[in-house]
Amino acid sequence: MSNKIFKEGMNPLEKIVSLVTFVFDSVYRLLLEYSKLVLLVIVFIVSAQVFSRKFFGTSIRWSEEVALFLMIWMAFISMAIGVEKRLHIAIEMFVKKFPKKVQFCIEKLNDTATFGFGLVLCVFGCRLVSATMNSTLPATQWPAGLEYLMMPVSGVFIMYFSFLNLFNLNRFRHYRIEGETENEAEKTEEEGK
Repeated sequence: MSNKIFKEGMNPLEKIVSLVTFVFDSVYRLLLEYSKLVLLVIVFIVSAQVFSRKFFGTSIRWSEEVALFLMIWMAFISMAIGVEKRLHIAIEMFVKKFPKKVQFCIEKLNDTATFGFGLVLCVFGCRLVSATMNSTLPATQWPAGLEYLMMPVSGVFIMYFSFLNLFNLNRFRHYRIEGETENEAEKTEEEGK
């Protein structure tokens, strides 16, 4: 197990960072797999609802609520994925005209702002979840707070990825956990340096 978490020649601080990234990357891998499953479930529920309306003339009472619930979760997971892959909206046309040092400063400012956004999601997401946990959703009778549970989780991962980008710590990521092949992982690790 230590061969997967630590690389040769790491000092104690690097080992701690590598262990923390191993834990976050492992949980993130679970979220990625979960998001694939959620997408399939959403397609199945919506298809079943359409089929039921068209051929049986009745609606599945809980289908819209559960599909919306899962879409909210997918949206927040997708935000974290977008930050990790650096797919969030950015206007680079003007930034690329600046000198390299200014570009570097703007990139770090962007990472700091993204970290702040993740912090806001985390703090206010926890507040929203706790404030709505006592009420229930009408069709499923699930606690309404569950609908927003992915908001603080997404905030934590947005902070994690922006922190790694801010301090150039992507070299400690464990890309192989996320299912990348050895060549893809090495290429991604090289880009992170």
